[in-house]
Amino acid sequence: MTTKEYNLSVDQFSDNVFRFALKNIKDEEKAKDIVQDTYEKLWVRVDEVNFEKVRSWLFTTAYHAIVDLTRREKKQGEYNETKVRRMGHNDQYSDLKEILQEAVSKLPEIQRHVIMLRDYEGYSYEEIGEICNLNESQVKVYIFRARKFLKDYIGNIEAVV
Repeated sequence: MTTKEYNLSVDQFSDNVFRFALKNIKDEEKAKDIVQDTYEKLWVRVDEVNFEKVRSWLFTTAYHAIVDLTRREKKQGEYNETKVRRMGHNDQYSDLKEILQEAVSKLPEIQRHVIMLRDYEGYSYEEIGEICNLNESQVKVYIFRARKFLKDYIGNIEAVV
């Protein structure tokens, strides 16, 4: 990959990688760090990565960075763990985006990753399998289970809206 192709990959994919990281870890600064680390790793391996496959390589690297970060944080725990109290919430309030984000955050880690890659980023089952080191049927099962959970969690859409 040339320097020009590297810069083109930054222009084309950095926002998508950031959005993917942010949706998974819900911390803007950590998501920025993941994007920066991902592109740093790409720069180190710039001669090894083919430009046609750079998008998949970036998402795979970011995915592994997210997994590493969440595992590390689970071991260490948050320094300032606080319970956020919701004020003024009633059962009639419904912001569909907020409800969906809450539902997605309750998914198991692997299901959240595959559903984000499929429904938010538009990857094919095969590409998701490559990124997450799963076979295509496992990807389909995880996506099916995630969608079923989301459907059950949200319930009838008329009741929400």
